[in-house]
Amino acid sequence: MESVSDGYAVSGRTLNSRKLLPGKPAPFGSTLDAAGVNFAVFSAHAEKVELCLFDESGTIEIARLELPGRTNDVWHGYLPNALPGQLYGFRVHGPYEPHNGHRFNPNKLLIDPYARQLVGELVWCDELFGFEIGHPDADLSFDTRDSAPFVPKSRVVDNSFVWRNDQYPRTPIKDSVIYEAHVKGLTQRFPGLAGKRRGTYGALASKPVLRHLKALGITAIELLPVHAFVDEQFTIEKNLSNYWGYNSLGFFAPANRYAMADPIVEFRGMVRELHRAGIEVILDVVYNHTAEGNELGPTLSFRGLDNASYYRLEDNKRYYLNETGTGNTVNVAHPRVMQLVLDSLRYWTTDMHVDGFRFDLASVLGREQYGFDRGCGFFDALGQDPELCETKLIAEPWDIGIGGYQLGQFPKGWSEWNDRYRDTMRRIWSGERGLLPEFANYLLGSSDVFEWSGRMPASSLNFITSHDGFTLKDLVSYEHKHNTANAEGNRDGHSANYSSNSGFEGETRDAHINARRRRKQRNILTCLLVSQGVPMILAGDEIGNSQQGNNNAYCQDNAIGWVDWRARRVDRGLQKFVERLIHIRQSQPVLRRPHFLHAARHSRTTNVPDVLWYNRHAQVMTDADWHDQENPFLALLLPGDASEALDSNGNIDDGDALLFLVNFGNDSVEFDLQHMPPLATNWELLINTASELSELTEIQHELIVNAESVIVARCYNPA
Repeated sequence: MESVSDGYAVSGRTLNSRKLLPGKPAPFGSTLDAAGVNFAVFSAHAEKVELCLFDESGTIEIARLELPGRTNDVWHGYLPNALPGQLYGFRVHGPYEPHNGHRFNPNKLLIDPYARQLVGELVWCDELFGFEIGHPDADLSFDTRDSAPFVPKSRVVDNSFVWRNDQYPRTPIKDSVIYEAHVKGLTQRFPGLAGKRRGTYGALASKPVLRHLKALGITAIELLPVHAFVDEQFTIEKNLSNYWGYNSLGFFAPANRYAMADPIVEFRGMVRELHRAGIEVILDVVYNHTAEGNELGPTLSFRGLDNASYYRLEDNKRYYLNETGTGNTVNVAHPRVMQLVLDSLRYWTTDMHVDGFRFDLASVLGREQYGFDRGCGFFDALGQDPELCETKLIAEPWDIGIGGYQLGQFPKGWSEWNDRYRDTMRRIWSGERGLLPEFANYLLGSSDVFEWSGRMPASSLNFITSHDGFTLKDLVSYEHKHNTANAEGNRDGHSANYSSNSGFEGETRDAHINARRRRKQRNILTCLLVSQGVPMILAGDEIGNSQQGNNNAYCQDNAIGWVDWRARRVDRGLQKFVERLIHIRQSQPVLRRPHFLHAARHSRTTNVPDVLWYNRHAQVMTDADWHDQENPFLALLLPGDASEALDSNGNIDDGDALLFLVNFGNDSVEFDLQHMPPLATNWELLINTASELSELTEIQHELIVNAESVIVARCYNPA
């Protein structure tokens, strides 16, 4: 439909022109000023681009106006008198030639890639597809039906917000303790919250939640995707949903499903309150693929704007390179697509005050013509960007393509999810022997992975559980996944979980088994919090949350996926234990060294090496001890004054000497402290996982390390 008249109403204001003014090619998206709105969108292969305006309900297309300007493949136009709230979309004309990589279809309304807000829900139907569903030529056919009634509309927004002197916490990465959480999953059943507020951005910033996070001691919350995303058609057909959110539709718009009214205002309010509590906000971002899927997927945005530019295609151009496992791969190597991602990161950093990003399948972002390149254009551009230089960058360092596993290969300044750390910790606590060298290496920050390129221990993002896999409680309660609720015949999810159930699968009333499971959780958490590197805790692990053995709850927007805060289900003893562990980590600089430990530095007062390993007899470990396949014991001594790190005042950041004793075996070990170097005058027990809550007690000459338990002690001089 063409422009309908010489004068039509848009957002309550009459527009008197049938044509757009030329406008400007920058910035991209819709940009509001005092006199109207500028629109700009990239397409290298389009022949014509139309701006479609909709009424306030989003159901009636009131005008269709051709963008008059084209500058370096950016199509642009200016709409005088337009106001905030205007709903719009694009229709793009060009060749429909899938065999050449082009899938233009002006019958399909397209979402602006730079839209700050989307209005309306995606309604799955045949009209969304650029080809005729069921046609014998499949995606080579052409569908002429209008998709506008079924597609969310882009919205012009007023970007103003009163931040009230908001301050970024700027916690150094080496001092960070990250808490991975889902906006809804964390808050849907949180005590003290009620009604529609549950499961929202506002709930996450509520006083009850903030009190819990502050008491726990975490420094940053890492949120599962909050970019606008949609539920896949196959999940809806099974009465499920894409709960996790790894199905992005827009890289600038916050997801409406976590807002009560205005998602932008509510997201900013959440960030502001978290910052006031000293907690950083890290976003899990999905720039590697979009919700449009493969060649048989819908035409919603990028595919219809310029398929050959936005996506990586096979040599025959019809099919997509699927290095993500989702059907398509975003072509970040293209300059304009790279700009899109960088603009998105800058927007979330500068306009939404986000502190960092965890990049899903981050190896995709480093792929250029010949595969992954740690010196690729995207990494270089990101590394020199002055607006992003202080943000935290965390990589999931793999994808499913050839050469996709890239742990340790990212540039300086990045941290990486360390799955080798995760698997080794799981294997050794599930009872596997012969892993002491690996365990020791990962305990000290994985120098074999990161040191070769001049990186620091904080490059290792240490985790044992995450959203993807068992919760901590399930890790010690199930040996097999139980994913039948996902309606995929229990075929989905990882089979190699390296878990153990202490002799019974699932929940039990056996007091002995439950006591052993609680001890294993304390053991695992203690290892995590005393390891060099950056620890990440899965939300709910601190209270013993279970997903009933489901290790792939991506589609479980229900009691399986939500953290269960009911009083009878919460392990308060474990919660207090985690609070104490985090306090110990934050108060002891020796656990947050800025350099790798190789016995190269020495205590300034006693000349003891910065790391010493001992066997069960309190003797320095020999090669025979390290290679004893049945050896279940290891002791680690870290002197507190062997650091060259400076605190915020420029002073040497010393702490106490710490002794870490770990017994994987079934028998107790008597460890004689008299063999320890004379580091200080007093020993104090900080943690003993053999009991629910360890008392701070003075130690004389000997420590009893119970079976399957961990002890942390400090050596100090009284004040």
